[in-house]
Amino acid sequence: MACPSKITSVFALLFLSLALVSKAIEVDIVDYSKNKQGFVGVKGTQFTLKGSPFFFNGFNSYWMMTIAADPSMRYKVTEVFRDASAAGMSVCRTWAFADGGSYNALQLSPGTYDERVFQGLDFLISEARKYNIYLILSFANNYEDYGGRPQYVQWARNAGVHLNNDDDFYTHPVVKGYYRNHVQRLMTRINTITKRVYKDDSTIMAWELINEPRCDVDYSGRTVNGWVQEMASLVKSIDKKHLLTIGMEGFYGDTVPEKKQFNPGYQVGTDFISNHLIKEIDFATIHAYPDIWLANQNEDAQMAFMGRWMQSHHMDAKTILKKPLVIAEFGKSNKDPGFSIGSRDLYMGAVYRYIYRCARHGGTLGGGLVWQLLARGMQPYGDGYEIVLAENPTTGGVISRQSHAMSTLCHLVSTPDQS
Repeated sequence: MACPSKITSVFALLFLSLALVSKAIEVDIVDYSKNKQGFVGVKGTQFTLKGSPFFFNGFNSYWMMTIAADPSMRYKVTEVFRDASAAGMSVCRTWAFADGGSYNALQLSPGTYDERVFQGLDFLISEARKYNIYLILSFANNYEDYGGRPQYVQWARNAGVHLNNDDDFYTHPVVKGYYRNHVQRLMTRINTITKRVYKDDSTIMAWELINEPRCDVDYSGRTVNGWVQEMASLVKSIDKKHLLTIGMEGFYGDTVPEKKQFNPGYQVGTDFISNHLIKEIDFATIHAYPDIWLANQNEDAQMAFMGRWMQSHHMDAKTILKKPLVIAEFGKSNKDPGFSIGSRDLYMGAVYRYIYRCARHGGTLGGGLVWQLLARGMQPYGDGYEIVLAENPTTGGVISRQSHAMSTLCHLVSTPDQS
C-alpha cells in the first residue's frame, strides 16, 4: 500500500501527462452486421469474452428504460448508444426498475407491471446489442428515487404488514417475496423485439442486486450479507449464464476493522469484504464520489482519498476476494467549487490511467463506468455529473483514448490459469 503523499504525487503526474495530450484518438464505429456477442464470463480475477481477457470502458445511463417507454423518445437512447459506441465504450449500466408512483413505473404494485414500460426495456436491450454494448442491469434501488426500498416497504405496509423501518426490506419475508418475484419476472421476460428470454440474452453482461445498498440499523454489514446470500442464490438458481454483482459503493464493515480507515469517515451498513466473498457474487464494485463524501475538504485531499480508495479495493479484490473489480460509478460534478471542463477531463483522465495500469498489470481491475451520459436536450436529468458527448469534444477525447487503451489490452494481457 503506497502512502498518501506518493499517491498524490502519482495523480499529479497523471494530470500533467494528460494535459500534454491534445489530440483525441479516432475510434471507428462498430460494424453492426458482424455483431456476434458472447457471454461475458469470469476466470480468476479477470473478465473474459470468448476465451480471451475482456477489458472495457463504459458508462451509466440510468434513465433509459423510462425514456424508452415512450416510442417517440427512443431516439435519445439510440443517440447515447451511438455516441458511446463511436467513443469505443462497450458497457452500460442502467436501471431495470421503476416502482410504484415513480415516473413511467415498470412495477405498478407487487407483481403488476406496465407492459409499455417493459417494452421500453426490451428496446434498450435490443438497441444495446445493435451497437455492440453490454448491459449491467440493476434490479432495485436503495433510495426512494424510482421507488426503491422505501416503495417495497410501503407496499407491505399497505397490505397490513407491521414494519419498523425501510431496513426491514432485507429481513421481512413479505418484502423479500416482492423482490424475489421482481427478479424472477425480469429474468424470465421474453423480449418482444429480439424474442430472446432475458436470462438467455448475451447482451446482458451482468445482473446487479441493488444500487448502493445501505442499512442504518446494522452498520456491521451482517444484515445486508444475509440478504445478498439469499438473493444471489435465487438469481443463480434461475440463471447460470450471466454474471452477478451486488451494486455496492465499497464501504468497509466489521469483518476487517483495520480497513475502515479507508472509508470517508463513516460506515453505511455494508462490508466490502464479507459481502463480496459470497461465492455466487462474480465480481466486486466500488463507487467513488470524494467531492460529495469529503465536501468540506479541498481538491487535493479529495484526490488523495480517491487514490487510496481505488488502490485499497483493487488490492483486496486481487488478494482477498480473488475476483474482478469494476469502478461502477465515478465522475466530477459541475456543481463543485471551481469546476471547469478542463478540471473534469484531468480528473477523469487520472482515474482512467489508474484503471489502465491496474488492468495491464494483472487484469483485476476490469474497467470503469463514468456517471453519467445523457442525450442532447435532457437538462431535467442533469445532476451535475452529466456528459453529453456530442457537446463535450474534449471529454469525448479523454473517453475515446481510454476506450482504445482498454480494448488494446484485450490482446496484450494473458488469461489467468486459475479457474
